[in-house]
Amino acid sequence: MSQYFEVHPENPQARLLKQAVQLLEKGGVLAVPTDSSYSLVCHLDDKSAVERLRRIRGVDDKHQLALLCRDLSELASYARVDNRQYRLLKLGTPGPYTFILEASKEVPRRVSHPSRKTIGLRVPEHRVLQDLLALHGAPLLASTLIPPGADEALNDPQEIRERLPELAAVIDAGACSLEPTTVIDLTPMGAGEEPAVIRLGRGKLAALGL
Repeated sequence: MSQYFEVHPENPQARLLKQAVQLLEKGGVLAVPTDSSYSLVCHLDDKSAVERLRRIRGVDDKHQLALLCRDLSELASYARVDNRQYRLLKLGTPGPYTFILEASKEVPRRVSHPSRKTIGLRVPEHRVLQDLLALHGAPLLASTLIPPGADEALNDPQEIRERLPELAAVIDAGACSLEPTTVIDLTPMGAGEEPAVIRLGRGKLAALGL
C-alpha cells in the first residue's frame, strides 16, 4: 500500500511534503492535488519513473504528458516561446490550463511527443503543489489521474490509494475539481493563426481572450 500524506490545503506541513519529495527522488510516482483534478507526477529525469507513470495511467509514448512548473520563467526554460505565445501564457498562469509548446533541449526526448517534439506545460494555482514543486526544486512530469478505461479523473484520495496500490504515495489535500485542465496548442501560431483548443476543461477561454 502506498504512503498517505494528509496535508492542510492552505498551510501544508513541510515535513510531510519533504517525505514526498524523497519518494520522487527515489523514482516513485505520486498522486497529487492540483487546481483542476488530481494528477500523477514523477521525476522528469528518471526514465523508469516515467515508464511507470505511463503504465499506471495506461498510455503510450504518443500521449502528451505535461510539465508542472512553479512559474512562467521556469516554464520558458523548457519550451520555445515567442512574444505572442508569451502574452497568452501570462494570461493563463498560474491556472487550470495546459499549453502545448515546442519543447526546448532541456526536455528529455523520451518525454516529449515522439513525432511533434512538443510538451505540455502548466503552472498550477494550488498551494500544496506549489510548495511540493519548490521543495523538489524542478518541474515534475504529470498526467491527469484518469485510470485506464475510465472517462473521468479520480477525486477521492482514499479511493486513489485503494485502486492504485503501485503508487509510492498519495497527497491528500481534500477533493479537487473533477474537471481537467483546458488544453491549448500554441504550436501552430503563425501570422494570423489562432491557438487550437484541444480540450475544454476548467480554464475559461474568455480569460485568454479566445
